[in-house]
Amino acid sequence: MKTIELQTTQNVTINYELALLRDRILAFVIDAVILGFLVFVLSLCTGLMGESNALIFVYVVMLPITTFYTLFWELLNGGQTLGKMALRIKVVRLDGRPMNFIDHLLRWVFRLFDIWFTAGAVAVVLINSTGRSQRLGDVVSNTAVVKSNPDLYVSMKDILNISTIDNYQPVYPQVRFFSEDDMLVIKQTVERYNLYKNPAHGEAVDLLVKRVCTEMKVPVVEQNQIGFLRTLIKDYIVLTR
Repeated sequence: MKTIELQTTQNVTINYELALLRDRILAFVIDAVILGFLVFVLSLCTGLMGESNALIFVYVVMLPITTFYTLFWELLNGGQTLGKMALRIKVVRLDGRPMNFIDHLLRWVFRLFDIWFTAGAVAVVLINSTGRSQRLGDVVSNTAVVKSNPDLYVSMKDILNISTIDNYQPVYPQVRFFSEDDMLVIKQTVERYNLYKNPAHGEAVDLLVKRVCTEMKVPVVEQNQIGFLRTLIKDYIVLTR
C-alpha cells in the first residue's frame, strides 16, 4: 500500500493512501458507461429534430459533453468525476494547495497520450512503476490520485482503548455533521502536533480549534486544545460507527 504526505497551508502534514491502479481503471470504466448512456439519450433527442437542427445539436451539445466530461467534473467537483466518486478516489496537488484550472487542463490534455493514443498502456506502465503512482498527466500537473475517504478507524488507539465505548456519552453531538475527511484532518493534526511540538503545529492546532468551534457554534476552546480535538474524534466514532 503506497502512501504520500501532503502538507497543508497551515504546515500540517496529512497522510493519504494512493489510489490503486484497479480503482482508477474501474473509475474510468464507470465514467465511460455513464458517458455512453448520456450519448445514447442525446442521440435519441437528435432523432426528433430536423437534419439541420440535429447537426447543430451534435456540435453544440453532444461534442462538448463527450470531449470535456472529465475536465468539467474534476474542475467543478474537487478532483472527482462520477466514476472517481463511486470508487472514493480524487485528484490532489502534491504541494497541498487547491488545484487550479491549469492543473486540471494539463491532466486532461495528457489523457490523449496516456490513455487514448496508447490504449491506456502508458498510463498503466507509469502508474505501476512510479513511486507516487502517477501517469504522465499527473507528473506534469504535480498531482496524484488518492483515496478520498481513508479508513478513519485505523491507528486510533485512543478510540480502540475505550473499554466502555457503548456507554460513552458524547460531549459534542454536533460533530456528527462533519465528514470523514474533516475528522481525518483533525486526527492528523493531533498526531503531527504530538510528533513535532513546534510553533507551526501549535498554530495549526489553534486555527483548527477556532474553525471547528465556529462550525459547531460553541465557545472557542482556549485550554487543552489537543484534549478537545481528541474528544471530538471520540464523539464522532461513537456517533457514526
